[in-house]
Amino acid sequence: MREIVAGLTLLLVLFASFPASAFNPDEVLKDPVLEQRARNLTSQLRCMVCQNQSIDDSNAELARDLRVLVRDRLVQGDSDKAVIDYVVSRYGEFVLLKPRLSLRTILLWGAPIGLTLAGIFAVFVFSRRRATQQQPQKLSADEEMRIRNLIEK
Repeated sequence: MREIVAGLTLLLVLFASFPASAFNPDEVLKDPVLEQRARNLTSQLRCMVCQNQSIDDSNAELARDLRVLVRDRLVQGDSDKAVIDYVVSRYGEFVLLKPRLSLRTILLWGAPIGLTLAGIFAVFVFSRRRATQQQPQKLSADEEMRIRNLIEK
């Protein structure tokens, strides 16, 4: 009995490791070239429900709707760029798994580096300024005597 359970567990683990395809057979286009373009595009688009999966891998209804939308746009003759632009215009840049390079993304990714460099520069400037400040002069013997007299009172 143990051997059967172990064998079934092994089979379950093996089949669980295969990647799952979320698209349905009724979504597949008859033209293999268009279908390959659709698969390439849907693997670049984020599922808005799952957020860390492409719409190609997601079982969510919204992902299915987006897969169908992408295929419809391709059948209508849109280019890959036009399809991506259309989906981005409806759902925003967040729908792209790999964001486009723009001023916004450069600022987003460059801000931590810039702030770190600014902090290092500030520490350097303030430490140099502190080192070059004039050291306080020692008290004269007369001043020390006056302070001792004040403290003793």
